[in-house]
Amino acid sequence: MNNTMMPAHAPGEDSAFFGHPRGLLVCFATEMWERFSFYGMKFLLLLYLTKYHLFSDSNGLEVLGSYAAMVYAMPVIGGLLADRYLGMRKAVVFGGMLLVLGHLGMAFEGEQARYQGEQVVRDEGALQVFYFSLALIVIGVGFLKPNISTIVGQLYHQDDPRRDSGFTIFYMGINIGAFAATLLCGYLGETYGWAYGFGAAGVGMLIGLATFLHGQKYLRGIAEPGRPELLREKTALGINRELSIYLGGLLGVGVVWQMLQFHGAVGATLNIMALAVLVGLGWFITVKCNAIERSRMLVLIVLTMSTVVFWALFEQGAASMTLYADRVMDRRLLGLELTASQFGSLNALFIFLFAPLFAWLWTSLGRRGLEPSTPVKFALGIAQAGLGFGALVIGASRPGESGLVAAYWMVLAYLLHTTGELCLSPVGLSAVTKLAVPSVMGVMMGAWFLATAYSEFVAAQLAKLAAIPTVDGAVLNVSEALASYTTLFNDLLYVGLGVGLLLLLLSPLLKKMMHGIH
Repeated sequence: MNNTMMPAHAPGEDSAFFGHPRGLLVCFATEMWERFSFYGMKFLLLLYLTKYHLFSDSNGLEVLGSYAAMVYAMPVIGGLLADRYLGMRKAVVFGGMLLVLGHLGMAFEGEQARYQGEQVVRDEGALQVFYFSLALIVIGVGFLKPNISTIVGQLYHQDDPRRDSGFTIFYMGINIGAFAATLLCGYLGETYGWAYGFGAAGVGMLIGLATFLHGQKYLRGIAEPGRPELLREKTALGINRELSIYLGGLLGVGVVWQMLQFHGAVGATLNIMALAVLVGLGWFITVKCNAIERSRMLVLIVLTMSTVVFWALFEQGAASMTLYADRVMDRRLLGLELTASQFGSLNALFIFLFAPLFAWLWTSLGRRGLEPSTPVKFALGIAQAGLGFGALVIGASRPGESGLVAAYWMVLAYLLHTTGELCLSPVGLSAVTKLAVPSVMGVMMGAWFLATAYSEFVAAQLAKLAAIPTVDGAVLNVSEALASYTTLFNDLLYVGLGVGLLLLLLSPLLKKMMHGIH
């Protein structure tokens, strides 16, 4: 029997981590530190480009959007290679090594950009190291991210009652890493120097990789290749398949390195992939599906496309909202002055506080037959994302004596975005598994991640609508900058409310088309 399908233990065995297998602790710690490194640099990235290398808002956002889009697209390939050939353990180790190199490479700043007349002179060598480091992170995430989650699932039998709580503990690690990293790396990067913030993220990833390597024995063989003989087969290159995959990954680093510098390539690639998926699904639904399958697949396509709107709004956090916090906001909160990037920690904080409440709420409503359908939850999530920008619009109409917006309006925006996320995100992948025709389950899961990647690119394009001129990374006129951001946020408010209302109006029809699936 394929050993990747066997659980590491039976229930009751190896229960050293809060009654769960030791392997969960390994995965928990690895993912926590990986997310520490990822979020530690995510909210610093745009500030670093605009304030140190003196990129324009538009150019900085192009880099951020291209990077984030590829980060969310690559796990589809990494998951496929692990399933077919590598096994999850080898994929995680390879991805972790690339991530360590990438994050530590980000700590190389080079010379600060400067003005020479009206021209900006940049350290082009340092920028090439920067782009190459981002490319290492993109490919590293592709190999690590999908497979560490899969290992968690394999630690339990299908009917093990601890499975759901095990995933809850695992996802808590994600949010611990995100919360701690955004506070620490954001503080170090903006206060002491960018290299300290990015370097701390790299050290975090190094600890994560060391934790995984040390704890491999607790995985009990579940993450090994299903058919190891395939990895030993010679390829057309004259080397075995395993080495070919690693070389292919390094080649992918080179391709991404160049794509990050030619942003039109990323947008064009995403457009082509999205069109190809839609055409392929259109053919499949028309030719291969019966009436009920066709109906459910259409609902899934509508829901998947609606997530592009949600995440494009939500991901303003690392884009326009971070610039807003840096430039036009009084960042004092409860007697402390936060850095602009530290406000990104609010999302993880609110997930800690409200995820248990939402889990209780849906269960409680379900017992009474009042739980909203999946389309209604999606509508509520998108509408709340829009309302988050409404909080910032209101705040902009009430600036303080200095002309800056009070920080608590940003807190309210993040709160609404997070409650929106809790309405939409947890049920999303579940909807894919319930509504997709089994023969195209993998394709639909890939389409789901492609939609997320596409939304990252769209988020950057939206943020560019509020791009404003800066000198040495600072705005010259705070009131003009505030007006520019407020115009964008007002538009995003109505986009969120409009799409949410449309989905709410369509929800009775969509629920009917789901044919009994909730």
